[in-house]
Amino acid sequence: MAGLSFEQGSGGSAADNKAFKAQLNKVYTWYTGGFLVFIIILAILEQMGLPRQYIGFIFLIATVLLYAGIGVMSRTTDAAEYYVAGRRVPAIYNGMATGADWMSAASFIGMAGTLYLTGYGGLAFIMGWTGGYCLVALFLAPYLRKFGQFTIPDFLGARYEGNLPRFLGIVAAILCSFTYVVAQIYGVGLITARLTGLAFEIGIFVGLGGILVCSFLGGMRAVTWTQVAQYIILIVAYMIPVVWLSVKQTSIPVPQAVYGFQLQKVTEAEKRIKADPKEQEVIAIFKQRADDAAAKLKDVPAAMAADQAAAQKKVDDLKAANGKAEDIAAAEKALAALPKTEADAKKAYTAAKTANEARAKPLAGMPAHAAVFAGDPNGDEKAQKTFNESRRNFLALVFCLMVGTAALPHILMRYYTTPSVKEARESVTWSLFFIFLLYFTAPSLAVLVKYEVFNVLVGTPFDKLPAWIANWSKVDPTLLSVIDINKDGIFQLGEMRIGGDIIVLATPEIGGLPYVISGMVAAGGLAAALSTADGLLLTIANALSHDLYYKMIDPNAPTARRVAISKALLLVVALAAAYVAAQKPADILFLVSAAFSFAAAAFFPALVLGVFWKRANKWGASLGMVAGLGITMYYMVTTQPWLRGIFGVTSPVELWFGILPISAGVFGVPLGFAVIILVSLVTGAPRQDTQELVEHVRYPDLKLGKT
Repeated sequence: MAGLSFEQGSGGSAADNKAFKAQLNKVYTWYTGGFLVFIIILAILEQMGLPRQYIGFIFLIATVLLYAGIGVMSRTTDAAEYYVAGRRVPAIYNGMATGADWMSAASFIGMAGTLYLTGYGGLAFIMGWTGGYCLVALFLAPYLRKFGQFTIPDFLGARYEGNLPRFLGIVAAILCSFTYVVAQIYGVGLITARLTGLAFEIGIFVGLGGILVCSFLGGMRAVTWTQVAQYIILIVAYMIPVVWLSVKQTSIPVPQAVYGFQLQKVTEAEKRIKADPKEQEVIAIFKQRADDAAAKLKDVPAAMAADQAAAQKKVDDLKAANGKAEDIAAAEKALAALPKTEADAKKAYTAAKTANEARAKPLAGMPAHAAVFAGDPNGDEKAQKTFNESRRNFLALVFCLMVGTAALPHILMRYYTTPSVKEARESVTWSLFFIFLLYFTAPSLAVLVKYEVFNVLVGTPFDKLPAWIANWSKVDPTLLSVIDINKDGIFQLGEMRIGGDIIVLATPEIGGLPYVISGMVAAGGLAAALSTADGLLLTIANALSHDLYYKMIDPNAPTARRVAISKALLLVVALAAAYVAAQKPADILFLVSAAFSFAAAAFFPALVLGVFWKRANKWGASLGMVAGLGITMYYMVTTQPWLRGIFGVTSPVELWFGILPISAGVFGVPLGFAVIILVSLVTGAPRQDTQELVEHVRYPDLKLGKT
């Protein structure tokens, strides 16, 4: 049948599939038991004096070798095995693999941190990402599996009868996946560096080795079984510290059950901290510093001269008084670090003003954890406007994350690997369950850590702060720093600057657990980053080798050559992504979140209408994808500061309806639907056999006509 291969068959007989699943159950039961024994042995060795750095190296080497070993055992050159794991992955294991594929470093490390820093606002990510799987189950996964293609661009090319929709799908898939994979590799470098003390750039390439051995040798087959192993590690690593923290605070080992009680205590602590005169003193100091920086910006040359004179005087006074050598060295270092040009000084003063203004607020600039939206619906005009925009952006972000999740190519590819359509649908249910385990726990983790900070740390003398504060301050001062601003010797909340990425990684130490649990959590974060990077790299390589080379350039290419080209492209893309990640690009987290808007605008309308509306045609889909992705990109480029700088946009920022650039897909998705529908109605209908097949995919009892 021209273009489309209707495929409902499985990767083997029912008996074979049952035996295969039984074998998998045995293997992964032994694997899970072995992992727990490994943790216990390391904990015993730590108590016997094994240094922390060795524990980090052991975790890194053991996990990377494990993933590499699975890759070697799963190596293949068979196209069906390489691209879709032979279509014989049982629903529960595909659900675990999808969960690992989905649980990126941002989800594992950043989710609880975002909830800690933003409170209710962070729930937009949980609602959007989890809700996206409901859309996958209802609208896409089972139907795409019935069509039987290898990739999303493959489906677009077949369903819309041509290479133009396929090519646009390739471009969109690469755009979404590359920015996403850069962030995963960045996370790999960060975690590897913390585990072992290696340089960040070296950590990237060490982790990259584990990624490449899996996906390079065995494609989707190797990636699938590796991701199942990675999910087991990451979920165990995530749950143990939060359960322990729950027991420590409430004696109840179900953190989700104590969430409401602890949130109430956090809310009471917030009121106490806001009213504390010492906290208000700290806020006043930061406000004064912000005002000083603003004053310097009014006359930059004079401020530079005054700073230079003051720093020089401090050095001279210390030398004249025979001060300590380290004090003199610090003063000389501060003098040398002063900006040399007016442009550098202006930049430094602006940064100081912004940073101090952010901290010159109650609760160290964090909103009240239970506050639903910013502003006040019953306040003055400004407060009402703030409330309405906050609520609008929350809903827009939920929408973009939901629809983007349902359209991400590396996630949808997973549902091509199941033996049948029925198992594809079951697989989505399992995916949702395995993702739910972590996402349902993240809000509890954020509240438990905040309770610990507000009730244990605040009010503690600086010389009696727990060891984890000093340890993490040394690891990365940008993630955690404390300073006695008001010189009273007592820790106030406003005197700590904390980054979201530290919350999950430091939870074992906050709970007083042995370091081996910290190493296990870092290994879990590494598993999350590696598993997502595997899926993303495979998506990009397959889009180029299968969809571009095989389907568009050389349809007669033999299987071995297609797989070899995919492996070569995988290596090139991985090295390119590692190079970009090593540059520590600015605003990469924004771009990752924006990838959901790109995926939503580019793919969701074309996929949904391709399944549910037989009249949707080639020109409608092509123009709809271009229009949706185009308006989304335009809005981001004209409103997001980093992208404005990249593209040289100087016009004033104009937000449409107050929507932030991260949610630009809220404009692209409806435009994509409208364009596909209108253009399809005014141009020719698809071929009769294509329309019949679309009907048959949705209603299997219908009989296909002649094709």
